[in-house]
Amino acid sequence: MLKKADLIARRAAIAEELATPDLADERVDALNTEYRGLARQIERAEIVEDNERREAGTTIHGGDEKLSTELHKRFSLVRAMAMQANIGGHDFGFEREVQPELLKRAGKVSDGGVLVPSEIFLERRTLTTTTPSGAVGGNLIATELHGEMMFDRLRSAMKVQSLGATVLSNLVGNIDIPGLKDSVTGGWVAEDTALTGSTPGFRKVSLTPKHVGGLTELSRNMLMQTSVDVENLVRNDFAQVLAGLIDKAAINGSGSGAEPTGILNTSGIGSLAMGTNGAAWTADASRDLIGKVDIPDAPNTSRGFLTTNKVKVSASKIKDAQGNYIGFGEAGVWAGERAEFSSNVPSNLTKGSGTGLSAVLYGNWADLLIGYWSAFDFLVNPYESTAYAKGNVSVRAMATCDVAVRYVESFAASKDVVA
Repeated sequence: MLKKADLIARRAAIAEELATPDLADERVDALNTEYRGLARQIERAEIVEDNERREAGTTIHGGDEKLSTELHKRFSLVRAMAMQANIGGHDFGFEREVQPELLKRAGKVSDGGVLVPSEIFLERRTLTTTTPSGAVGGNLIATELHGEMMFDRLRSAMKVQSLGATVLSNLVGNIDIPGLKDSVTGGWVAEDTALTGSTPGFRKVSLTPKHVGGLTELSRNMLMQTSVDVENLVRNDFAQVLAGLIDKAAINGSGSGAEPTGILNTSGIGSLAMGTNGAAWTADASRDLIGKVDIPDAPNTSRGFLTTNKVKVSASKIKDAQGNYIGFGEAGVWAGERAEFSSNVPSNLTKGSGTGLSAVLYGNWADLLIGYWSAFDFLVNPYESTAYAKGNVSVRAMATCDVAVRYVESFAASKDVVA
């Protein structure tokens, strides 16, 4: 089978030939037939590509790959902040040079802040601490940059990402992802009997830009540094702040106002009730929740549980009839499925007279879509009153993203677990 790029090139060649004057009718008919066939092949190739990415739970990047590589290698968050705060000791020519391109990618007009590409968070650093002979403690930290092993620092801290959520990066404008809702109806018929006609139904999943941000304060001395370790520290700080907020929204976003709709508030996902006032989690409950996703034939490409650390502790104490802990294996609490635990999952839910209840989610996490719109917006304010008095600078970070569930059948949850 030809590659998608070859199919597209052939289709373009046909279109060019069809524009030739006085083309014979037989040739026109042949070209039209081939053109329609190519269109179907390209559509199938796109479906295969999308399924492969989704099943792997990988990041889908958009934009200029060459530019992304350059931004990843050269853009410095510390230099960008120093540039806006007018702090000397840095050569921030590159950071200034790429601002017009980042504005173009983000589809916005500058508000006085500095746009920072998401590519800077695609970096893995290996920190090695060595203790010299006779030394009281480690006093040398060597840092190695492994660009060939880069991964998304911002989103790797998220539990939903580690479970396999599909991430779309460098988006532009609102995104609609079409999908098939109702299949064509089929059936057996006798000879010389007409099939019953049917029309397939279609739907779409939409992602629209929503904004999340945080404020922090950095010392002037820190922004004067050119150390790789300082750069790593600053990036990691913002990564943790923004990643935590996005993770919470993906799990339990209300969907009201500016907040995305999280899995727990997505209409149509499976539901498992534990009791009138809630009840403790059980091994049977795990299997019942799995069944809520199995029965509607949801995909099984990146499945797993996600719940609170409180449930983790209480579930680890479940015993069999002989008083032995049943563990977390195939015959244990989580039926051999992957289980992750996070304080980003709500543990303050209520039901009846029950309070402080936890949620347990199960699903095919590749069907959770997380979309990011190109750049992150940083605004450095060296004159904010509290920071100014200490010689520091106040920094506001904003990210633009959205989350959506591709198939509601792929997720189920219990919201009344006593732990």
